[in-house]
Amino acid sequence: MRIRLDPWPIDTLDAQLSLKNAFPGDVVDVEQDRWAAVDARPIPTNLHTVYVVDGKPRMEARLLVEDDGEAIFGGYGAYAVGAVELCPHGSREARLHEVKARRVLAVCGEWKGDDVRLVPRDPHSGELLYTPYKVPGSDQNAPQQFLQSIMLKTEQELSHRYASQVPFDEDDEQEALAVLTLQDGPLRFGTGKGGGAVVGCVKTMQTLYVSADRAYLLAELKPGERSPILHFRYDKQGGRAEEARFTWYVRLCEAEFYQHPYAGVMRLEMHAPFEPDFLPPIVKAIADLSGSLLCRLGSKSFKDPRAPQNLIPTRALEQAMGRAMGDQSLVMRRIRAHIGAELGVAS
Repeated sequence: MRIRLDPWPIDTLDAQLSLKNAFPGDVVDVEQDRWAAVDARPIPTNLHTVYVVDGKPRMEARLLVEDDGEAIFGGYGAYAVGAVELCPHGSREARLHEVKARRVLAVCGEWKGDDVRLVPRDPHSGELLYTPYKVPGSDQNAPQQFLQSIMLKTEQELSHRYASQVPFDEDDEQEALAVLTLQDGPLRFGTGKGGGAVVGCVKTMQTLYVSADRAYLLAELKPGERSPILHFRYDKQGGRAEEARFTWYVRLCEAEFYQHPYAGVMRLEMHAPFEPDFLPPIVKAIADLSGSLLCRLGSKSFKDPRAPQNLIPTRALEQAMGRAMGDQSLVMRRIRAHIGAELGVAS
């Protein structure tokens, strides 16, 4: 018996390793027949800009709205999305790029009114504007789920707006790769197949996309090395369209002796055609450089408890998005004052 620790602290939302989900679709080899580590390659000179994109939702207050004798759930929420722009060769400093916050009033029913403006007593502190949305569903979790979905959609749109447009066909060339987007988390459904150099960076390992007899390779990878590229797909179910991804695993750092063997490993994915007819050269070019790039951007454990998968630019972006949404306790105070004014109660 061997006992190992998960590298992430217990107060994070998820463990870094859980493997709690069985993948329901098909997984096939598309790069090579031999299941062996692929060495890291240098970052090509034509790649001059990398964007790291992330989003952050925050439920600020839950509501119970009484309307004509009917009680419906709702909530005040906020979300922020943004990007860090950097040079992969280190020739210029990284900078925050387009960090924006928006506020949402999510209600499980019709909202009889306009945008909700929370005007402070001190005009210098600015007003809070909540845009109302009708939320599908009727349970108390529906507003929070809606907030998450609208944040993810905005994040995905931002990722594809920045990235180089590289159609996935046999004529594409890796020289077309000038701008690459690293999106924190998996890619989303319904965003199309191909069209942009966007890579989803999945920090946790909730689903293992390799069979048990192949998992040993992920533990044996050296920093910068990656697995061969795989193709997996989801069949139609529950009205969801058919979607597919290219995916591979990269090791960012060695696992400590007390950690489980997959510590330091991140899974990457890109949009793919539904049928794995061939591997586009642009996907292989991105996979080849991913080890070198991510080893540069990976965080250190003494600075970030989710190291190395929570990249240095991602942590900086998380802090900027938190500032953009404002202090949560002060926002709650404003919400209470607004409801008090609506009820004619002095705050």
